[in-house]
Amino acid sequence: QVQLVESGGGLVQPGGSLRLSCATSGFTFGSYWMNWVRQAPGKRLEWVSHINSGGTTTYYADSVRGRFTISRDNAKNMLYLQINSLQPEDTAVYYCVKLNWPHYDYWGQGTQVTVSS
Repeated sequence: QVQLVESGGGLVQPGGSLRLSCATSGFTFGSYWMNWVRQAPGKRLEWVSHINSGGTTTYYADSVRGRFTISRDNAKNMLYLQINSLQPEDTAVYYCVKLNWPHYDYWGQGTQVTVSS
């Protein structure tokens, strides 16, 4: 069965960095676009970034462009999100999401990122 397991979240001070990871299994990882989506407390889901199957094309929400970097290792079936210059408004649960165009068909359980001094 398809599994997506995020890790790497935590409490960090403003300006800090984190690297989120998503371990995947149960599908041919290298064949699918992958996404990061987040949900801040009391707010709607917000798409953050996606990456094509080969890892050569990436897209970012305006709110994170220049601070976040999505990447993948198809040999290890891993998805990553490097988050720099964290701001309090980045506080959210971050989800790793598989895209089976045009649907987001599998979600991880999420990892909490809290930015606070």
